[in-house]
Amino acid sequence: MKRTRDRGRKIAGEHARPPEHSGPRRFAVLGAAIAALVFALPAAPVAADPTPSLSELSKQVEEMHTRIATLTEEYNGQREKLKTAQKSAAAAKKTLAASETDLATKRAKASLLAQNEYMTGGLGRAMALISSDDPERFLDRAATTYALEQQQGEQVNQVNRARATAEQARDSAASRIDEVRKLVDDLGAKRDKIVTLVAKVESNLFNRALGEAGRPGTRAVRVNLPIAGSGKAAEAARWALTQQLKPYVWGAEGPSGYDCSGLVMAAYQRVGISLPHYTGSQWTAGRHVSKEEMRPGDLVFFYSDLHHVGIYLGGGMMVHAPRTGDVVRIASIARRPFAGAVRIAD
Repeated sequence: MKRTRDRGRKIAGEHARPPEHSGPRRFAVLGAAIAALVFALPAAPVAADPTPSLSELSKQVEEMHTRIATLTEEYNGQREKLKTAQKSAAAAKKTLAASETDLATKRAKASLLAQNEYMTGGLGRAMALISSDDPERFLDRAATTYALEQQQGEQVNQVNRARATAEQARDSAASRIDEVRKLVDDLGAKRDKIVTLVAKVESNLFNRALGEAGRPGTRAVRVNLPIAGSGKAAEAARWALTQQLKPYVWGAEGPSGYDCSGLVMAAYQRVGISLPHYTGSQWTAGRHVSKEEMRPGDLVFFYSDLHHVGIYLGGGMMVHAPRTGDVVRIASIARRPFAGAVRIAD
């Protein structure tokens, strides 16, 4: 029994003892597992995009503001076209209504003549001539009736032609309104998208870093400047100065906010001069003058596409509605690429 138990322990011990090569194999398995884990993980953390520098951020925002200003004036231009198209449509409707009324009157008269022709024409007219006590008088009356019939017929033709023209004008105007409305909606959508991008890029840090006179992010102060001159132009400039610190609002023409061409329009409207709410039209609304000739009240335009305008005050300064996020303020005309000046009034 004891020998049997010892043999059993020996056999069990032999099975429990690992083979001589099991150590290296164990390390090989462990190494494979670690390698699999290592290769399953990223080799290195993905490098984050570098934070843009202040100058790069500034350039991005300037480009976005330029795009906003350009889109705003394109929007204003399309809105002016919309107003013209709406006036054309209204005029066409009035013309159409008048033509239809005139046509109804002419048709009624023509109908009476047709009835008279039917009752007195053909055999009846010949019998009336034979039985007439005064044939010459009858012929005179017949000739007059014929002439009236011809006249009425031509009048009806003229009214029909006028009606066709009016209908064509109405359809054309309606089509133009739909076209311009689509353009306006598209421009509005583009502008909203850019404003959203600007809001993401701009920051309080950026605004503080750009803290210099006449730039967004600085606190604007009201400045009272003496304006030389007594004409309408100088008067418009004086009134524009009273609008300082009111916010820039794209497409606005007052009284609580303005865009650049809206401020110009409102200032000249104040002195009895009507201007369109669009820099492109304001550029052609008066006489062009050189930089050396400029006087207070002249309009000063900037950029090659004329998307910004201000009112000259003298001494190289202007009052203007700069851009989104800013307010009506005084600034130097040297801050932007000068395109030209226009004199609206003396």
